[in-house]
Amino acid sequence: MNDFGVRDVDVVVIGAGQAGLSGAYHLRRAGLAPDRDFTVLDRAPRPGGAWQFRWPSLTYGKVHGMHALPGMESAQALDADAARPSSEVIGAYFAAYEERFGLRVRRPVEVTAVREDDGGRLLTETSEGAWSSRALINATGTWDRPFWPRYPGQETFRGRQLHTADYPGPQEFAGLRVIVVGGGASGTQHLMEIAGVAAETYWVTRRTPVFREGPFDEEAGRAAVALVEERVRQGLPPRSVVSVTGLPLNDAVRRARERGVLERLPMFERITPAGVEWGDGRTAEADVILWATGFRPAIGHLSPLRLREPGGGVRLDGTRAVRDRRVHLVGYGPSASTIGANRAGRAAVREIKRLLEERAPTLA
Repeated sequence: MNDFGVRDVDVVVIGAGQAGLSGAYHLRRAGLAPDRDFTVLDRAPRPGGAWQFRWPSLTYGKVHGMHALPGMESAQALDADAARPSSEVIGAYFAAYEERFGLRVRRPVEVTAVREDDGGRLLTETSEGAWSSRALINATGTWDRPFWPRYPGQETFRGRQLHTADYPGPQEFAGLRVIVVGGGASGTQHLMEIAGVAAETYWVTRRTPVFREGPFDEEAGRAAVALVEERVRQGLPPRSVVSVTGLPLNDAVRRARERGVLERLPMFERITPAGVEWGDGRTAEADVILWATGFRPAIGHLSPLRLREPGGGVRLDGTRAVRDRRVHLVGYGPSASTIGANRAGRAAVREIKRLLEERAPTLA
């Protein structure tokens, strides 16, 4: 840790994606001042949260359910060009939001650990020194923890393996044989793009994909959030909200199904030097395996606080960690969506305000 000294604030917000900015906005509305009363720390080099790292071919028109941040109309309402990369559109929207509300995000700042400080406070250790606070809003999302499944023979594969987090767009797959693993929105988007330039594609998923008719509106989003919430209440690792919504059945998906691009195969049993092999002896040769297998919550820096339950997750009451009332997780489990993140930011600040009004903060 660099020698920047320890700075005292009431609240530290870790992460400046949708959830973190929502929390910061509601802290300001509650009368707390940036830098003096709270600080926002972000690992990313610029505004935009995880959106800034999305592949260029994911244009704004292809975005699956982006909702406005609290207090400011959405990028869509600002007449954003649907053909522009979503990283540019949403990054510009987040930057304008930070400026409008004077949120003064510090970046790039790497948070290494959050642990007990003296006098019932929390010490957030970072690449830019440390902050001591009475409460913490953790909004680190999942982008920094791509999930790579492990299969027998994986290390023998002579081709290239990469994850959604490193997806460069379809151009690098021209003329290649590609296996896309994963039944989520990213997997289908990758597959449909790659199929137009690849020599051959295969789509492999653990479960049979479910396609959903109709728009992904606010009501649908709230229903999806409710399906995830129970796992978090039980202290189990959360499933993503997207995983329970089904795949949107739009015109592009319909055309891909008609062309046979979205013909799903069950999960293979092993990886060979030349490709993959199923339990019945079938094989497929490939040059690339693309793992569109999702992400896990990036909360390793909270390990010193011992928040995890025996089931492996952090049990929450609303947004508050049951094991430590000073810590709120937003953008985690049921709030890992643009709708849920906005609501979680407001709920976290409501409870933090009550905590700050107490004379002596105590653990749950």
